[in-house]
Amino acid sequence: MGARSNARKRAFQILFEADQRDVPVREVLADWVRHSRNDTDGRQPAVSEYTMTLVEGYADKVDRIDDLIVTYAVDWDLDRMPVVDRNIVRLGAYELIWVDETPDAVAIDEAVQLAKEFSTDESPSFVNGLLARFKDLKPKLRRDERD
Repeated sequence: MGARSNARKRAFQILFEADQRDVPVREVLADWVRHSRNDTDGRQPAVSEYTMTLVEGYADKVDRIDDLIVTYAVDWDLDRMPVVDRNIVRLGAYELIWVDETPDAVAIDEAVQLAKEFSTDESPSFVNGLLARFKDLKPKLRRDERD
């Protein structure tokens, strides 16, 4: 697995943990960084710069991202959505919409791969469909944010 894929996986794990513990994502990120720095036996994975970029960026846009999910996830309330799927979509939406150096297809594919690894058989198509909708709306979403 590539460095960016590992970074995304760690970022997803941090978002998932924050959601499960109901604490701010930056708090969980700080815990992960602290634990990885104090780890003497190599059991705690390192937190890469890209993981920090993704988590910090998501934290800056969390309300906007959740609004987008609520608006475009047809027949799904955010609280009803499986926790894994919710956090994969959150991370994928951030990278897709606001990380310009990541090609759209890569952001979507990486989110789908996370869904295949961590969620149900139906989740990859759900994640793909919702992120594809965000991809189509990306110019409008970015324009709306500037206004």
